[in-house]
This record gives sequence, structure tokens and C-alpha cells, in this order.
Amino acid sequence: MDGRRVLITGVANPFGARLALRLSRDAGVARVVGVDTRPVDPDLAERIDLVAADLRSPDLPPAVRAAAVDTVVHNDIVQFPEPGRPRAAIHDVNVIGTLQLLTVCGGLPTLRAIVVRGSAAIYGAEAGAPAFFAEDDVRRYALRTRFQRDLSELEGLVTAFARRHPGVACTLLRLQPVVGRDLDTPVNRLVRAPVVPTVLGYDPRVQLLDVDDAIGALRRAVLHPVRGPVNVAADGVVSLSRALRQARRPALPIAGPLWGLLVGAARSAAGQPALPDEIGRYLRFGRGVDTTRMRRELRFRPQHTTLEALARAAGAAGLDGREDAAPDAPAEVTP
Repeated sequence: MDGRRVLITGVANPFGARLALRLSRDAGVARVVGVDTRPVDPDLAERIDLVAADLRSPDLPPAVRAAAVDTVVHNDIVQFPEPGRPRAAIHDVNVIGTLQLLTVCGGLPTLRAIVVRGSAAIYGAEAGAPAFFAEDDVRRYALRTRFQRDLSELEGLVTAFARRHPGVACTLLRLQPVVGRDLDTPVNRLVRAPVVPTVLGYDPRVQLLDVDDAIGALRRAVLHPVRGPVNVAADGVVSLSRALRQARRPALPIAGPLWGLLVGAARSAAGQPALPDEIGRYLRFGRGVDTTRMRRELRFRPQHTTLEALARAAGAAGLDGREDAAPDAPAEVTP
């Protein structure tokens, strides 16, 4: 059978479902296998093969071996609590689930590539951070949040797997915060809020990624994997104040010591979970990443700038202009 045979973990979440649908229509992909315990859209279920298994379940190994896939997309990485996955279970899903998946992958003779949907949150958000984090800067600062520590453990497991299995190309995509109009995450709820709580006295530089571009980067890595970590972000790093003005979202500055308390109380009153620590730090210090490797080696360029991604997520129109593109960005080929 010609074409890639791709397994996607967490196929029921928004990233997994979109990627599975896109790959199922791709001439270069012969088969898509989705792994999840949650239900998927009926139309998608007709296009792919489904394996109803948790990554930590003993049912997973025989199902994966039977699929005889050559590419695994590890998409089941959880940053925010969700139904059936409370905050206390996130570490277990992220780290133990990854360990179990890699154990299974080690016994697959057909495997040629692993693609991980990681996060640029691994760099953190720091007052003295460089303008652009390069991939080698991952250990530059202390791991301050739970999700950073999960990402560090997860990446360590994948890196160790890559050393033991040199015939498998392991790609770690470090995505900047992903936004999209129909995504239901704390970041997107913040973007769509009538008033956005900011930290008084801080105007961080922010860099985002449109959800369609996130799926495009995952697809590109499936069809043309590269080894090691790759930063993925939109063109343009802009100040938060400018981004909010262009998105027509008024800011509500709150003194730093009260920010977490007041925002947490407001979200609790609205029946929403507390914002993760990394979101609060991002709104204070921001973060930019160098996308040179994304362009030169992955050969991918997002279609939407940071401002355009924010506009699409917030439902605003008329945004244009770019600022502070990542340094030394060469001409690139968009798949």
C-alpha cells in the first residue's frame, strides 16, 4: 500500500480531529488511525480507523501493532483541565501516557517518524528573556510551572527514544499559543472576552499561531519530518497593547499582586476554571521564538500573522501590518 500510514493520539480533541480530517483527504496518506476514548464526529469516524484506548491502557499495544503505521503523531498532550481530565490527572496523561506510547513505538518495525505537538511554553516567560528563544535555549531558565515540567519530562522521553532508535525521525514541534474562533481554551476565552485583564505596568511582546497554521505545521511534519525541536509561530511579534487595540478589545489593567486573585475570582464566578500559571506569566512578560528552523528545515511558513491570527480568533476585521519578524528568516517554501 503506497502512502503514509499515520496514527494520531488524542484524535477527538480539536487538533487531532482537524489533522485527521486533513490527512484523510491527502493523496500522500494511505491510512489514518485515531486513538482516543472520547467520541469523534461521525463524519470523521467514517474516514479513519478508530482505536478506543487510553494511552495508559494495556489495550493500546496490540491495537497499535496491528495498525502497522509508519508515522505516529503524539497529539494527546493536555495543558488545560477538560472533561474527564481534571488538573490532578494532567501530569499522568502527559508523562505516563507518553512513556507508554513510546514503549509501544519501540516495538514497531514499520515506524519511521514520530511527530509531537509540543509547546513553546517550555521556555517560560521571563523578565530578562531574549527577544527570540532559539531551540537550544530550552534550559536557559528554571521550570516554573507544572506544564513546563511536564513538557520537559515529555521531551526528555522523546529525545531518549530518538537516541535509542536512530532510524526513527522524531520531530518536537514547539507551538506558540494557538488561537482560533472555534477553539474553547482559556487563551481563546481571554481573547474573546469583552474586557481583557492585563497586568498594570507591563506591555509584553506577544506572538501567536492560528489554529489552521498549527494543523498545517503538523501535516508538514508528518509528510516531511525533521529531527529534534522546531519552534512554530506566526510572523510578527507585537505589543499586547497594540494587539488588543487592533482586535478591538479594551484592556483592564490590574496591579500585579492582585491580578491572579481578581481574575481567578471572576472566572470562578463565571463557572470557568482558573487560568494556568503560564498564561499569567505570558501576559506579564510575553515570549517570542526564533522560527528560522521552521523555515529552513521544516520548510513551512504560516499563512497568518500574529495580528491576523488574533483578528480571526476575536472576530475582528481589518488587521494588517507586521512587526519584528524573527531574525534571519530566509525565503521559505510553503507546502
